[in-house]
Amino acid sequence: MKIGILSRNRHLYSTNRLVEAAQARGHDARVIDTLAVAIEIGVADDHDAGVKVIESPPVRGSRWGMLPDATTFLPQVDAIIPRIGSSITYYGVAVVRQFEANGVLTTAASQAIAQSRDKLHSIQIMRQAGLPVPKTAVIVKPEGLYSAIQAVGPPPVVVKLIQGTQGRGVILARNWQTTAAVLEKLRAYNRQALVQEYVPEAKGRDLRIIVVGNRCVAAMMRIAPAGDFRANLHRGGTAVPIALDPETEQIALAAAQAHGLSVAGVDIIQSQRGPLLLELNSSPGLEGIETATGKDVAGAIIHFLEEELSRRPETKTP
Repeated sequence: MKIGILSRNRHLYSTNRLVEAAQARGHDARVIDTLAVAIEIGVADDHDAGVKVIESPPVRGSRWGMLPDATTFLPQVDAIIPRIGSSITYYGVAVVRQFEANGVLTTAASQAIAQSRDKLHSIQIMRQAGLPVPKTAVIVKPEGLYSAIQAVGPPPVVVKLIQGTQGRGVILARNWQTTAAVLEKLRAYNRQALVQEYVPEAKGRDLRIIVVGNRCVAAMMRIAPAGDFRANLHRGGTAVPIALDPETEQIALAAAQAHGLSVAGVDIIQSQRGPLLLELNSSPGLEGIETATGKDVAGAIIHFLEEELSRRPETKTP
């Protein structure tokens, strides 16, 4: 099997682990820089029309050989693993969409990536699926903050930008006095935001669960550093492995399925009324959870691709 890993940086832990896991199972794996892929739209001649995916030549020594020039078709792959950063979501989704049009299997569909990146759309999907989420209000203009707090409050409340990852763009409005400062931050960002209830009983802890196919393959509890309510590891949080109870496991699986994600990082917070879904990540980092749990998450992703391709009538690359 030939696997393309869409990643801007081949030196990242997650990218390297996926390459290693694929090669360990006897597959060809190549890292494809998402922004090096060009999508050509138009008509070349009567026999060559529509949309093409092309890529700049790889470095010499690639196990798949040199490409003759920058307008050569992207080498055919059986499957892709998108690692699309939030800063290139729009173009990354377009590249994944073209692979899908060519019949290539993907661990994250283009539509699913777009939906999970939009926090408002994502929470709407989860509510429509009957899944538990925190009380939430949406503000289009910063001036709507006070009404939104009244709708989900009283303070403290959590304010989240519609698009953001790793805890960036997440603000805690502790009381009415600090709301003015939060309002100024929203004006500076000039973006829509979600206002959600604060769950004090969580005590700065949340769960990160990795879903692959129809299984939860790893789970950890993230603990916020002193003085912060965000438990993201990128912001100094720590992590310990946990065993999931059946209810939490089913909620995580249902959330990934509702978005159409075959591989997802699902974030859940425990409240007095049960587990609540915070958000989903279509490109979850592997370093933190593999280190905390000792689980081979990368291997589970490759195994999933093997199983999915085995169900297709033709799985060989010419």
